[in-house]
Amino acid sequence: MPEEPEAPETPLEAELQVRTLDAHSLRGLAHPLRIRMLAALRHDGPATASRLAEQFGESSGATSYHLRQLAAHGFVEDAPGHGKGRERWWKAAHDGTQFDESLIYTTDPETRGAAEAFLHGIMTIHGQEMNTWLGNAHTWPQEWRAASDLSDFTLRLTPTQAHELVLKMHELVSSYRDLPEGEGAETVRIHTHAFPRHSGD
Repeated sequence: MPEEPEAPETPLEAELQVRTLDAHSLRGLAHPLRIRMLAALRHDGPATASRLAEQFGESSGATSYHLRQLAAHGFVEDAPGHGKGRERWWKAAHDGTQFDESLIYTTDPETRGAAEAFLHGIMTIHGQEMNTWLGNAHTWPQEWRAASDLSDFTLRLTPTQAHELVLKMHELVSSYRDLPEGEGAETVRIHTHAFPRHSGD
């Protein structure tokens, strides 16, 4: 699910409900705990502030505050029909978030700072997810270990070629969304990173 910065949508990705960030909504999301909570609601489904507090080692007061801020910016909404008590349940309002690269080049320092904070927050989540997998991989069946991947590649490409490659990777991943769920299916996280580098960087 594309909850992180993306290249422009492929046709299959366009079928998802994806929120494109603008300067205002970005400032509402660019907080490490908000990014993590929104990702959790998208991956794991509706939750209460207290459940999220337990998951992230925060107080329920802190998670309640940040959920209200996310709701004010349209990222989360009420999830009726969950639970039997009075505690409020929340769900993600969209399937994913799309980052507008122009936000990196804005002349407004507050917006640019929020953009950088958001991107660093996403990369932190990716690193945490990989560390969790590597730490727990021995508890999974060997077939899942064999089906996982931790690879990197170095190519010589133009910006146009790199953009084309990213779109093709997204289209390939999205083509697996609507496959019939087979026996033994699990949630699989797929990260893609593509960026240029100078020699010696």
